[in-house]
Amino acid sequence: MIGISACLGGICCRYDGQAKEIVALKKLVEDQKAILVCPEVLGGLPIPREPAEIIGGDGFDVWNGQAKVLTNTGADVTDLFKHGAIMAYQKLIEKEVTTIILKENSPSCGGKSIYDGTFSGNHRSGPGVATSYFISKGLEVISENNWQTVLDREERKCQKTKY
Repeated sequence: MIGISACLGGICCRYDGQAKEIVALKKLVEDQKAILVCPEVLGGLPIPREPAEIIGGDGFDVWNGQAKVLTNTGADVTDLFKHGAIMAYQKLIEKEVTTIILKENSPSCGGKSIYDGTFSGNHRSGPGVATSYFISKGLEVISENNWQTVLDREERKCQKTKY
């Protein structure tokens, strides 16, 4: 079983109430080969919600108490982001997920890139809060930009098990 950011599976759960559907990933869910999670919603954040960015570092820094997640109006949503990461992880391990495909640039799910904390649209390298947690727990995290590698690997597994 694979985990997928819910917005990539077609669920309108992003901060702006939109989805970023990738049809092939949605099909994995329909075929019961994947489950969807949205750490921000699982953490208790509404849809839509104020944009939020990590201030002072990346997701690992949030877990180490060196950075916070703030909205564009200054509300501290750090605890909600952390709670959502933990809830998402619990849902993933219940389904024996070992690999998850996540939405890049998100303060929760960004893998290699997140917004830089200035609300200017600029990016910086680093993982989001949920991604950092998933990595620390041993999950394989794949960016939406590389989702095809997971499908290719699954296809090879299926071919090896055919008689």
